[in-house]
Amino acid sequence: MSEATFHRWRNQYGGMKAEEAKRLKELEQENKRLKKLLAEAELDKAVLKEALEGNW
Repeated sequence: MSEATFHRWRNQYGGMKAEEAKRLKELEQENKRLKKLLAEAELDKAVLKEALEGNW
């Protein structure tokens, strides 16, 4: 592991226990998944709105 990687890891996870770091990773993954679902829903909404307006 490089020194830069170690320092970045320490700055991000420094005061956390292993369980907390694992939970943070899980929450970040869940947040990413939810953002993707929201973006897809917003896209579907925009497509339906255009279709209703007859702009296609």
